[in-house]
Amino acid sequence: MAFVLPDLPYAKDAFGDILSVETFDFHHGKHHNAYVVKANELVAADESLQGKSLVELIKSSKGGLFNQVGQIWNHTFYWNSLSPVKTAPTGELLAKIEEAFGSVDSLIEKLKAEAVGHFASGWAALILKDGKLEVTSYHDADTPVAHEGHAPLLILDVWEHAYYIDYRNLRPAYAEKLLKEAINWDFAALNLDGQGASRADQSA
Repeated sequence: MAFVLPDLPYAKDAFGDILSVETFDFHHGKHHNAYVVKANELVAADESLQGKSLVELIKSSKGGLFNQVGQIWNHTFYWNSLSPVKTAPTGELLAKIEEAFGSVDSLIEKLKAEAVGHFASGWAALILKDGKLEVTSYHDADTPVAHEGHAPLLILDVWEHAYYIDYRNLRPAYAEKLLKEAINWDFAALNLDGQGASRADQSA
């Protein structure tokens, strides 16, 4: 058994000019895959790590292994946080957004500010904490899975390789385009059950 590169939940050409096929070829096919390959090498070299899931390893490891398994989970969750068909929050999720931020537009602006303002590489995220929605970010390979009480709803990749092919150095344009047109709000709503971490998990 070994970790695998999960298939994308949509075709690589599904996003038009929002995200290009070339971006998916590099971001999913090369960057995400590289984390899978390296994690498998590290796990294979240590019998005590074998048979554990990504979530288990994220919670129990540090250093090089943490970086690899954290990035496998982050990327998998990120792909599922995106939708090539524009969606909108409804029901319980909409109610929680309005309670916490006043409106969907206000949430999008807060997520954009978090993504743009995050220094260097990392991830902007919408999480459920103590029953309420919060916007936060994580540095490098850090992940909500590593933080007790951070139930992930959606995550946005702000590593430069996530957007440079299509947006060059314009992280604000990338963040705004995805947040306004390509978020899978149905996936975010599903994760209100607190089980979001399991939806990007896999066992080696």
